[in-house]
Amino acid sequence: MLPWSAELAGRLDHHVVESDLLRDNPLGDPHERPLVVYVPPGYDDAPERRYPALYVLLGYTGHVGMWFNRAPFRQPYPELADAMFAAGDAPPAIVVYVDAWTSLGGSQYLDSPATGRYHSYLRDEIVPFVDARYRTVADRDHRAVTGKSSGGYGAMVTAMLAPDVFGALATHAGDALFEVCNRPRFPVLARRLRDMYDGSYDKFLADFRGRLAGTKDGDLELLEMYAYAAAYSADGAVRMPFDDTGAVVPEVWERWLTLDPVVMAREPRHAEALRSMRAVWVDAGSKDEYYLDFAAVAFQRALEEAGVPGERVHFELFEAGHGGIEYRYPLALAWLSHRLTQDPGDLR
Repeated sequence: MLPWSAELAGRLDHHVVESDLLRDNPLGDPHERPLVVYVPPGYDDAPERRYPALYVLLGYTGHVGMWFNRAPFRQPYPELADAMFAAGDAPPAIVVYVDAWTSLGGSQYLDSPATGRYHSYLRDEIVPFVDARYRTVADRDHRAVTGKSSGGYGAMVTAMLAPDVFGALATHAGDALFEVCNRPRFPVLARRLRDMYDGSYDKFLADFRGRLAGTKDGDLELLEMYAYAAAYSADGAVRMPFDDTGAVVPEVWERWLTLDPVVMAREPRHAEALRSMRAVWVDAGSKDEYYLDFAAVAFQRALEEAGVPGERVHFELFEAGHGGIEYRYPLALAWLSHRLTQDPGDLR
């Protein structure tokens, strides 16, 4: 009963996946991971029917249990998605809620020597796990990856890195356009490191891990940038893209830029992957505090430059900031579900 809970028309199944790829990861994070799979209304009544699968990635600091947090006057995303399918607003689909949390707050859904093999985990373990247990249409033309913020980043790069697995994507305020959305923060963080931790990330991390998170100014901002560096520019150590003056370290920054979705989309092999997508949804709030509305515009333009047909792309800026946009996610699910159930010839 609302507002406390909603009875679902479909069903949520809770699994634990034992990952060989995440076992003994560099951070010592659990290799057993929760996975939540939603099946739409009517799934159990039609044992011969198969469904497209939509994979949902969380933003930075997100883990799968947080999908069920309840905010005042709001419903959590799984309930909104269920209501959308129950109303018949989209062809039914299986929705997979993926966990790629790390003790740094996130993995950016990449393989990294500093965090673990989270891209491979999604591609080579989660997708086969779902296909083996549910009646999916087990091919890339009936499989999409979606997410918001870092999850939107994950959706963009996963589609480009694994176009044989995913044939559509949706990104809500996804991380991109690093020159605009990340680089201006470097001097602020360098000053905070200098004034609070003698300029040392090691001192910050030791302090952060020894107390309650979020109890000092700048905790999450410092940890977030370190987590990005762990994903984008780690080898034997995590290489930060700025020095003690806040200036860019060119050789490290170049490594970041090679993983910027806007830059990636202009590379021939990634452009080809994007052209193969059956559907691409790009949106962001026009008042996004991290300027990811500009990132959305830049990615949409990169899609045009790559030659992705305009009829396959939904682009929209809407009146909002970065947070509180969970009501947007079912809109993308519905659009993707329609596109994935169309004959591929109708999408040309």
